[in-house]
Amino acid sequence: MHAKKLVDFSVYAVVRLLICIIQALPLGTCAAYSKRFSWFCWHVLKLRRDVVEGNLRFAFPELSQKDRDEIAQGMWEHLLLMVVEIAHAPRKVHRSNWRDHSALPGTKEVFQRLIDDRPTIMISGHLGNFEMGGYMLALHGFPSHTIARTLDNPYLDRFVNRFRGATGQYILPKEGSGPEVALLLKQGGTLNLLGDQHAGVNGCWVDFFGRPASTHKAVSVFTLSGLAPTVVLASVRGKKPLYMEMQVAGIVDPADNDFDLGTIPLLTQWYTEQLEGLIRQTPEQYWWVHRRWKGEPTDRRVLRRQRRNQRAA
Repeated sequence: MHAKKLVDFSVYAVVRLLICIIQALPLGTCAAYSKRFSWFCWHVLKLRRDVVEGNLRFAFPELSQKDRDEIAQGMWEHLLLMVVEIAHAPRKVHRSNWRDHSALPGTKEVFQRLIDDRPTIMISGHLGNFEMGGYMLALHGFPSHTIARTLDNPYLDRFVNRFRGATGQYILPKEGSGPEVALLLKQGGTLNLLGDQHAGVNGCWVDFFGRPASTHKAVSVFTLSGLAPTVVLASVRGKKPLYMEMQVAGIVDPADNDFDLGTIPLLTQWYTEQLEGLIRQTPEQYWWVHRRWKGEPTDRRVLRRQRRNQRAA
């Protein structure tokens, strides 16, 4: 136990030192180093190269290897810039200068939903700087709650959550937060969710870039059970680092007379398609490093058959 605490604190100390160095450097210098190091990550270190190449080949079979390499290197540059932006945001972005750091095209209807008494579900994915998205949303006067996995390192977990909560974004643990979510929706709150996380063989299987992907059912359950207007959006980097553009892909309201997505599979497929559309616009800002596609939808039927056979035996 003491050894783990020592390791965790050592990792935390190293991360804090790196953050201090990043904060001491001008934003332009950080951006230049991010671009150079992204080439090193992809061509020399070859970090998770097999996973990234496999995902890109499946998502964009029509592209050449050169084009996919450019997306992959751009992804590493984006991931590095995410760290830079998170480090610099508390010192550079505040309520008096948010116009210098964000653009909000087509968000009028979103804000109308947010000021309503009804709950709002906001679905994004591992696209753009989703950490900055929640940060900026709260900075604009719209506090929200986000469901996130608790980090294994408690020191890093507290550090990350301090950033998330600095402007009014509250974190709910991924496990055991059902009652809190139910109360939040009942009180008309705003819930932020990532809609592209793998849910295992028991998830809801939908098409994502033409391939079956398991998706958490809870995302759609919150919308349908809470009769909550649901927005699919992403906070993507614009013309420069620390300049975020809120892109809205679609909005649905279960209370509308023409709402025709009243089942979990239909609603899950809808928001997955909206996310895919956003990703296709800026593929270099998507996390191709994570294994979005695992297993096959037939796995669930196989497991059911195995369980039946075990009970019969």
